[in-house]
Amino acid sequence: MNGCRLSMSAKAQGVRLGTVLAVLCGAVVPGLAAADDRVLDTLQLHGFLSQGWVTTDHNNFFGPSSDGSGSFQYTEIGANASLRPHEDLLFSAQVLSRRAGGDGRDARPKLDHGVVDYQLVSTPGRTLGVQAGRFKNPFGLYNQTRDVPFARPGILLPQSIYFDRARSLAMAADGGSVYWEERLPGGGNLRAQIGAGRAQADDDLEVTLGLDQVDGSIEPRDSVIGQLRYEHDGGRVVAALSAARVKARYERSGASDGDFEFRPWILSLQYNQPEWSLTGEFALRESSMEGLGELGADFDITGESWYLQYNRRFMDNWEWLIRYDSLVTDRSDRSGRDFSAGTNGQIPAHARYAHDWTLGLRWQPHPKVLLGAEYHHVDGTGWLPGEDNPDPADTSRRWNMLLLQMSLRY
Repeated sequence: MNGCRLSMSAKAQGVRLGTVLAVLCGAVVPGLAAADDRVLDTLQLHGFLSQGWVTTDHNNFFGPSSDGSGSFQYTEIGANASLRPHEDLLFSAQVLSRRAGGDGRDARPKLDHGVVDYQLVSTPGRTLGVQAGRFKNPFGLYNQTRDVPFARPGILLPQSIYFDRARSLAMAADGGSVYWEERLPGGGNLRAQIGAGRAQADDDLEVTLGLDQVDGSIEPRDSVIGQLRYEHDGGRVVAALSAARVKARYERSGASDGDFEFRPWILSLQYNQPEWSLTGEFALRESSMEGLGELGADFDITGESWYLQYNRRFMDNWEWLIRYDSLVTDRSDRSGRDFSAGTNGQIPAHARYAHDWTLGLRWQPHPKVLLGAEYHHVDGTGWLPGEDNPDPADTSRRWNMLLLQMSLRY
């Protein structure tokens, strides 16, 4: 129980983290006390460690990558555990320490996810279950596994969809979700999931919204997210539709608050063969801010994101990929010129878009070891992290980036 008290007292970076851990600890500890050997046999412990190196010719990504020697400020360390005290009941949690540039505060360990999962119906043809705690958002094809290097198709996911500059908004929510899975005749599998809770609106969102220099703090509000996913022939064909309505409030002392809302729609398609995969996703991202007009921070825009990716597997443990990734912050101002003019040129037009060609190569010499290299040629800075590039006017429109990464798991 001491471990539970320690976890519950740690509030760092987790929205209502203590409440989530209280639920998990309160449920798990009594179960462990009464568990027999058969239950303990279901205990699984896993973890991973990855270290990356990033170098760019212009701009900074994950640390001072453009200073000539590159940046080693890209580190991910995770540990997860699961226990199934009953065939219909699962406890699962993961703690993550991740540094991706910035000042290092994000590297402090935090609860990535932690849920109690109970299946109300479990038959060969149908599953109906509920989750409570901090659940990973069913967002696109990769969001629920994006923190595990071995589960990603490359070192970086397509930044137009799975943006790292404001990743906290998409990662997980504190609340509950319901999922339903139906095994269809003919080899199809249909899954639906809908969740309600509060997203993790951290400091990275404030920087992205340009509010990091304003006296105030952003607080999440009740949000909802859902996904409908279909897999055919054991995953040979995968299709998904994801949607969300995420809310947050920027609270200021002695001044009017701002209400932020993010409403993405994502269509995902993937075709898999033993030697290759073709993946594409398209997103429309509606976002708005109201109440901060005196700061010039109000907006109501629709962004557009899409990518097309080809992965090729060869020689048993090698894989390469090629990807084109496109991000436009505002569909009504694709070039960003109107926005830049509204700031008197202080924010360049290229900060409102990014078009990225990516080439990647991965080698897995051992099931627990993964080595990767990735090259990016980018036109635009729409997904550059603000922490690493505090002055948008001091960025270059066209830039190149090389990433190397070593990942281990147990």
